[in-house]
Amino acid sequence: MFGRARAPFRGWTVLASASTPHFLIAAGLLFAIIAAIDARTAPSFGLLYLFPIILVGTVLPRWQVVLTALLGTWLTALFNRLPLEPAAAWAQDALVFTALAGTGLVAYELTRSRRREVQHREEIEREAAARREAQEQLTFLVSTSPAAIVTMSADGRLLLANAAAHRLLGVGEGQLTGRQIGRYIPALAHVPFDQTDERVSRTFQTDMQCRGEREDGSVFLANVFFSTYDTAKGRRLAALITDASAELLEREESNLEELLAGSRILVAAVSHEVRNLCGAMAIIYENLARKNHFAGDKDFEGLGALVDALTRIASLQLKPSADVSRVTGVDLVDTLNDLRIVLDRYCEEAGISIDWRWDVPDGLPAVWADRRHLLQVLLNLAKNSRRALAQSTAKKITISVSAQPGTVSIRVTDSGPGLASASTHNLFQPFQKGAAATGLGLYLSRALLRAFHGDLRYDPTVRGCSFVIELAVAESQEGTGTYDAHSPIAG
Repeated sequence: MFGRARAPFRGWTVLASASTPHFLIAAGLLFAIIAAIDARTAPSFGLLYLFPIILVGTVLPRWQVVLTALLGTWLTALFNRLPLEPAAAWAQDALVFTALAGTGLVAYELTRSRRREVQHREEIEREAAARREAQEQLTFLVSTSPAAIVTMSADGRLLLANAAAHRLLGVGEGQLTGRQIGRYIPALAHVPFDQTDERVSRTFQTDMQCRGEREDGSVFLANVFFSTYDTAKGRRLAALITDASAELLEREESNLEELLAGSRILVAAVSHEVRNLCGAMAIIYENLARKNHFAGDKDFEGLGALVDALTRIASLQLKPSADVSRVTGVDLVDTLNDLRIVLDRYCEEAGISIDWRWDVPDGLPAVWADRRHLLQVLLNLAKNSRRALAQSTAKKITISVSAQPGTVSIRVTDSGPGLASASTHNLFQPFQKGAAATGLGLYLSRALLRAFHGDLRYDPTVRGCSFVIELAVAESQEGTGTYDAHSPIAG
């Protein structure tokens, strides 16, 4: 049925594809042939002028089609040999003109309509080709992108995931489709973008940094860039996800190095004062050496004063002053999750496989701490354990948390060789013999914890090497949950 319906239009397509001069030449020849036949025969063949009129109507504008119809009417009247009254002759000419002009105009409209249809179809084909090309390029870009790219429906179900997303989340190729995004990026599952949600009136695009989890349970820090878009089946969300664990590791290591660098400056200043006092002691000693008696000697009394001052300076500890604005109620679970993200990447890059054990109960109370300093202390202890495990056969680090009335303890234990009993003497003093670099790590860690009234101690009763961090439970001050320097906790 459709084939028969389109058949007439194929003819117009052929006519529309020919050039204008060819049409005019063909129409002129037909006019001449019909006029010659009409001049030699008695009956009039005026209606045959419909054929050249059709050709003219396909290439000329309307007014020229009308003029051509007038020409055909004049030729018909010129060679008409039938005797007619003037009124009848005029009526016949009017009918002939109407037939010729109407046929020409119909041909004109059909040709123009067909040309528009052809142009429209060509435009559609060009647009379809452009869309196919763009889709192929987009598919190639998504499939080869080193960043994880996913799309999801309003109910959190994954619709598309590229190869990088499967690698990042530790899922076999092609197995992410249909799963819930909340299993891997919980924050994305709570993004409101359903069109039926009264809170969402338009599409949006933004980014966030949140925690991600792989199929095997390991966690990582995720940078997520996402936007919403509308489809015939409802609103969708597209997200680009990258692993930012290395950035967190670099940032925290940089903070720790800056802290150690600043502390080295302070220690150097103390050492300078000690050297000055020692120089003065040497001079006084030389003076006393040239004398035979010391009783009542002013130099001897000065030596005693210098020795006393040296003792006081040597016994001073570096006590960083706490920035009260940074000491708040800290969520230990979030802090330890960040630590795990850092250490997983850190140990992986070092080529060391460590069996982590996390014993962190739910419902832990918040503790008073400077979150950044607490994370740096934990990182320093874990890095010490990592170095201790470098030559060990069994590589295991256990981080456990326990809560007591008013206190929360964090224990970091490794399965390394542990510390010799001689090494535990003055363990938290700087410049320990055999310590890496300046040996300031443990000293500064304890000083940082004590700055917000926490503490760090070594537990020799546990096999391997075990350090315990003790932190005070945060108690809200009139519901604000901020640190009060005059509270009993702050001392």
